[in-house]
Amino acid sequence: MNDDELRQALYALDVYKAQLDGFAQQAQILQMSLEEAVRARETLKALLDAKEGEELLIPIGAQSFVYARAAGINKAIIGIGNRVSVEKELSDAATYMDGSVKEITEVLKKTGDSITEMDAHAKNISLAVQQEYQRRQQ
Repeated sequence: MNDDELRQALYALDVYKAQLDGFAQQAQILQMSLEEAVRARETLKALLDAKEGEELLIPIGAQSFVYARAAGINKAIIGIGNRVSVEKELSDAATYMDGSVKEITEVLKKTGDSITEMDAHAKNISLAVQQEYQRRQQ
């Protein structure tokens, strides 16, 4: 490996590290979104199964809950993206949240796969750079 190739390898390593950091942040955001979507789906399903007057524990965010009584209301307002919310029947809202959970899970898996692949490339380059440094010290 000549000096130019070594510089290119070090630059590539820096680029991979920055991309890995970005993917890790993206994965963290996706994980939080997934947890939120699962909570919403489970709450909607609990409301669907609740009988009128039954006491429920409803999540309000930040790991906080309120007690409420089911009032026989069968509609919910759910966010569908880009700060847009729509009113849906509870069963439709639960189905929509099922789809959101699946979609987020798929994107999270793809992000994890990208992290794994990129990490492998970075490790290969790092190993080559280390071997070149060792070769030059001899």
